[in-house]
Amino acid sequence: MAEPTDVQKELQVLEAELKKLEAEYTMFFAGRLPRPPWETRGRVDAMIKRWGRMHIQAAVDRFRFEMLSTRYQKFADLWDRGLRAREEGRPGPFVHQAPKPPDKPKQKEADAKVLNVTAFKDPMREMDKLHSLYDSLMDARRQSGEDVVPFHRFAALVKDQVGKLREAGNPEVAFRVAVKDGKVNFTVRGMKGGKDE
Repeated sequence: MAEPTDVQKELQVLEAELKKLEAEYTMFFAGRLPRPPWETRGRVDAMIKRWGRMHIQAAVDRFRFEMLSTRYQKFADLWDRGLRAREEGRPGPFVHQAPKPPDKPKQKEADAKVLNVTAFKDPMREMDKLHSLYDSLMDARRQSGEDVVPFHRFAALVKDQVGKLREAGNPEVAFRVAVKDGKVNFTVRGMKGGKDE
């Protein structure tokens, strides 16, 4: 395998710093950090601005930077909205109210309500799908009163499960987020030849 270039090494540092920033904001909004992670955000912001002014020759590196930059901008907007809402004393994007009980008891609510099904071949190259799966799982966990897991831990779990099931001969691995009896279920299944085992 070729030695990574200086640009690739710096982009790896940027990606690691962005993951750290996401984890710190998750902890802040969950009440485990006393104040927002301004220092980490300042570092990431400076790196994004510096790379935005530079010309990146390799198309693959340019694409990777643009994805990281877009992800940062989306998160920064979300974090700012959350902080504004908190300062104004209203529920923001990180506060989820408990679901209202249904008016009439439904017959046979035993079936799980499926919220998301996502299949991966390589989760580290399918970041948009990974973030979407993470968001739906964390939203479900918040609504059922369960703890939120930092994104980097979730990504490592998904990567590990995909690796194990691919070694077992499954080219694609499906993850399902469902709610059953008020509890969140997160299941994984290997898919052989595009179909469930």
